[in-house]
Amino acid sequence: MTKIRTFKIVILTVMLTTSMTSILSGCIYVAATAAAVTAIDITRDRRTTGSYIDDQLIESKAKFELLSNEQLKDTTHFNVTSMNGVVLLTGEAPQPEQRTLAVNITQDIPQVRQVVNEVRIAGKSNLGSRSNDAWLTSKVKVKLFDADNLDATRIKVVTEAGIVYLMGLVSRIEGDSAAQAARTVSGVQRVVKVFEYIDQ
Repeated sequence: MTKIRTFKIVILTVMLTTSMTSILSGCIYVAATAAAVTAIDITRDRRTTGSYIDDQLIESKAKFELLSNEQLKDTTHFNVTSMNGVVLLTGEAPQPEQRTLAVNITQDIPQVRQVVNEVRIAGKSNLGSRSNDAWLTSKVKVKLFDADNLDATRIKVVTEAGIVYLMGLVSRIEGDSAAQAARTVSGVQRVVKVFEYIDQ
């Protein structure tokens, strides 16, 4: 079966808290490279075409269910990332019961094999924190692009409160290389591997 080429385009939003000159001089290369790394060609993905599509549907369905739930929609913030049916759930919920509800809602979605619960018990993060996380994600993607023994387009990067989560179908050598590269990025508090290993 011929695989459909699917590209994702990331639009990076940078909060201008310093002068435009300093941002342009130091960040153009990082932003441009991150955008290039994020253009994922499904023909290079280790998931089947069906699994790739299932992951997109899982993310869309989970986001809709979480945002429309009356007990969650006003006071919580969630990010949903699916890789081969393994869902990473990150964000903030002020009450443990809300976190549990979010996990249960996500787990009940068809094709979800596992939910990795990384939701913090806290108030909703602000725009500044989310912008910083997006910036860290872009910098990590650049590092992965330069890493040895690794195809960066096969790694998903999610950052929440300075913690970087790495997802993908990888060998152990690839996973270790990606984690090591991410740890060298300034501002990263911790790196968590949520990989599915193909050489177990």
